Amino acid sequence: MASHPVHAFAARLLGKSATALDAEERRVLTKIEERLPISRDAGDVDEETATLGDRLADRVAAVGGSWGFILAFTLLLVGWMLLNSGVLPRLGHAFDPYPYIFLNLMLSTLAAIQAPVIMMSQNRQAAKDRLAARLDYEVNLRAELEILRLHEMIEHVVTARLDALLEHRREAS
Repeated sequence: MASHPVHAFAARLLGKSATALDAEERRVLTKIEERLPISRDAGDVDEETATLGDRLADRVAAVGGSWGFILAFTLLLVGWMLLNSGVLPRLGHAFDPYPYIFLNLMLSTLAAIQAPVIMMSQNRQAAKDRLAARLDYEVNLRAELEILRLHEMIEHVVTARLDALLEHRREAS
């Protein structure tokens, strides 16, 4: 691996032997060598590995953390209370009269299920953020290495040109 000029160049610039390079650095060098782009969308990469449970957790968190859910849930609670305090007692069919014990049980159950699912989604988002940071690092490293490589190439051309001019001047003298 170190025998390739790109690897030798990177090892010199990064101050590491070819075997000491981490996975991101090796991936960058391979892409430079193959002359392929390195940038990838973190969302696309994450979606490739997401399981059904991961996507479900994200969806539950998206719905449960929205104003639409809060408003709809508020309307449901108010409707439940009005139904069990005003309408159904007059008909003699109130199934959850005040203090709404069944409603409290349902709310507790919902909270007990929803909280861990939202935490799963937050953990996935943190992992996605780490992935995005890693992909950004790869792109930045590639850009930096390419700039340094171009700088060396320009230095080499300028040095060769100056040497040629000096040689021409010596011959003219």
